[in-house]
Amino acid sequence: MIATDEIRTLMNLPGEPARTRVVVAMSGGVDSAVAAALVARAGYDVVGITLQLYSSDGQPKRKGSCCAGQDIYDAKAAAERIGIPHYVLDYTARFRASVIDDFAASYARGETPIPCVRCNETVKFHDLLNAAKDMGAAALVTGHYIRRLEGARGPELHRAADASRDQSYFLFATTREQLDFVRFPLGGLPKSETRAIAAELDLDLATKPDSQDICFVPQGRYTDIVQKLKPGAIEGGEIVDLSGRVLGRHDGVINFTVGQRKGLGLGHHEQLFVIKIDAEARQVVVGPREALATRRIFLRDMNWLDAEALSASPRSVLARVRSTREPVRAEIRAAESGVEVVLLSPEEGVAPGQACVLYDAADSSRVLGGGWIAKG
Repeated sequence: MIATDEIRTLMNLPGEPARTRVVVAMSGGVDSAVAAALVARAGYDVVGITLQLYSSDGQPKRKGSCCAGQDIYDAKAAAERIGIPHYVLDYTARFRASVIDDFAASYARGETPIPCVRCNETVKFHDLLNAAKDMGAAALVTGHYIRRLEGARGPELHRAADASRDQSYFLFATTREQLDFVRFPLGGLPKSETRAIAAELDLDLATKPDSQDICFVPQGRYTDIVQKLKPGAIEGGEIVDLSGRVLGRHDGVINFTVGQRKGLGLGHHEQLFVIKIDAEARQVVVGPREALATRRIFLRDMNWLDAEALSASPRSVLARVRSTREPVRAEIRAAESGVEVVLLSPEEGVAPGQACVLYDAADSSRVLGGGWIAKG
């Protein structure tokens, strides 16, 4: 169990803990429950908040989905066991507008969206954070595996100590202002220790499976959501090669993503991969694997955390273009069209709509920021 003094040092809040209110975002999983328990054990005035984000419309949840109705009950039971008040906020309308509609629109544009990033960026670290302030809280705590460390120029965002659990890719959009207010008690722990703490505290969630991405997708079929909200995205079109030669037809661009090899239905004699998706022309462009190699990326909606502003002069960084990949060496600079990232070694399957997260070249754990990959 983490010592009380360690938690208080990590929280780094002025005043007496018993008189300092802290709101904990409780999702109904083991991570947020343990985070709430650790902060409460350190003597803070803890309030647990669970967000109701979507309605299932009578459809059963697939095993391991998050934000399901059961999760609200699990969070409530955990709060009772910890001995803290618990409230449920109905954010279904906000979640629909900020996350679900954006998800469908992104797929309709031929992109590959990441709804978990949008959820953190909008609903949790904007709407819930403001609600926590309205409740008189000095901080918002979550169960994410990422570290907030005090640096020479203010708080910094760092990768989790357990690389296998690191969630920095999904939290790159956390702003400097938000970083002043949020805390992550689990960033220095391995998942095994989190579960051990839950068992020690006799929390029923100790063995609950981890949630899966895209919580609002019934049975894991994201195309159902897109078809309902953006029916035009289901229109068929052509599958063409890099020269524009028609190789076959498809039933909708939303069924494809850059880098995809299986499910093309072409029966071609050589391996082909999805190189590009042109939603406006309803074309899926395929080619050999080497055509996937990308060196230059442009980012939009950049979030920059470092005190030193970006300029037209190249800066050495580490760039991560997928959550499952390790960062690679790159250079970034401010450009007229946004932020330009030049990868020193090519990456495959760089897809518009995904995020490119940037880390300090001198300290690979420190998150400098990131942005959304734009179409070339």
